[in-house]
Amino acid sequence: MSSDNSPFMQQYQGYFRSILKWEDLAQLWQRVRESAQPWNIYAPGEALPEGPSDPATLEQFLHELDQLLRHDHDYDYCGIVYADRLDAPTMIKVYDPNNLGSSCGSGSQPPPLPGWVLSHHAPCELQSQQILPGNRRRWWQRIFGG
Repeated sequence: MSSDNSPFMQQYQGYFRSILKWEDLAQLWQRVRESAQPWNIYAPGEALPEGPSDPATLEQFLHELDQLLRHDHDYDYCGIVYADRLDAPTMIKVYDPNNLGSSCGSGSQPPPLPGWVLSHHAPCELQSQQILPGNRRRWWQRIFGG
């Protein structure tokens, strides 16, 4: 993981709350849509975004991500999305349901990086030891090109 002292990294290493219920996730996405601040969308292992996403791309990403999470994390609870603030989020970490690993960080391996990060701050590179699976890379590229 990057060791710089940027606002992104300071926030990234801060306290986050889990979104446990699917209906709370829907409310979180609505808060993101209603936010007056622009959102940077970053997938560790992919190139850093050149700038914040435009509203249409953000909407497409939220829609597709919500579908992916509900399909691939087939449980009656969410628990894989974390926000710095539930009422007015400025950073959201979304863990890939197909790459959860040991989230507690026990053992010799560090916990996995989130699959996606949404942030008001421009992100810095998060060093991933894992290769993004082909299906996730295609999914990402379908939305963001590349």
